[in-house]
Order: sequence, then C-alpha cells, then structure tokens
Amino acid sequence: MISYFRLPLTLIAHSDRVGIHLMRVAIAIVFLWIGALKFVPYEADSITPFVANSPFMSFFYEHPDEYKAHLTHEGELKPAERAWQAANNTYGFSKTLAFLTPFVTLSFLITTPEAWVAALGDAQHGFPYLSGAGRLVLKDVMLLAGALLVMADSARALLEERPSAESSRRSSPAILSLGRSAPGAVLRLTEQG
Repeated sequence: MISYFRLPLTLIAHSDRVGIHLMRVAIAIVFLWIGALKFVPYEADSITPFVANSPFMSFFYEHPDEYKAHLTHEGELKPAERAWQAANNTYGFSKTLAFLTPFVTLSFLITTPEAWVAALGDAQHGFPYLSGAGRLVLKDVMLLAGALLVMADSARALLEERPSAESSRRSSPAILSLGRSAPGAVLRLTEQG
C-alpha cells in the first residue's frame, strides 16, 4: 500500500528545508506584527488583566488590583479609562513587554483568571477550557517550538559554513560535525588524519 504513496511521501519527507524557511518567515511576521501592536493603546489595554494578575509583573503597574473597573473592548475609546491606563503605566510596560514575547506570555496561563472560561452556569469552565484570552496566549507554545527549530537550523548552518577554518585552528585531532541529511540528525565525532 505504501508503494502507491512513495513519491508524495518522498516529496514531503524532503520538504523540511522549505518548512524551515517558511517557519522563519512566519515567526518574523508574528513577532514584528504583534510586537508592533504592543505600542498601540488598544493592545496594551488588552494585556492589562494578564500583567495585573502576574506575581512577576504586576509591580510594573501603579494600581494592578483596580484593572477590572477600567477595561475597554478593542476599538472602544473611553478617555477616562485611557487616562487611567496611562497613569497605571500600562502603556510603558507594554512597550517593554514587546521585547519579551512569547516567553513571558506563557506564564499568564497560570496567573490570569481571564485565561480560562468563567463559571457562569455552564458545566465547561475553568481548566482545561481556555477562554479567547487563553487561546491567544497558548499560541506562543508553537512560536517557541518554531523558534527553537529555526535557531537550531541557523546554528547548524553557521557551524557547517566554516568547518575548514574551525578545524585548522584546533589542536585536537577530533572535530564535531553535524549531519544534515534528515531532521533531528545525529551528532557525529570524526577523526582527522
């Protein structure tokens, strides 16, 4: 049965190089786009519950315990709430947070009650039922995994780019070489003669 699918499977098996490049582009788009939005008030307002509930970050806000009374919906302009957010340091912290995404945001799943469906009468609430905010945070798991693959591939390419320069400077007879024939290639020790 597998013989019928050999050609498509072979093409898919060798598509990892294209996949790595697409992952680079995808991660760049997400980081740049969402990172740029951290400088816009509506995005900063939307992360207020996450930061206010975080034991590691709530101290960046002036009044983290008062955030619920000042929340707005995306696209909604309430000058009084905007002034409160400015005084709360919501916007200053959001600009700093732009450089720490996604590492910081994953911690919000643990610290933010709004990441889970609220108990409003339905049987599906709390863990494991992610709210819209929780689903937004959970996507960072994929970003981290993709970023790790891209970093590993970039490091491998850099190491392979200069094998002769590296080996000529070493006094040891053994060098490390990274195989590139398949994803998850094995680290090999080779002897120079």
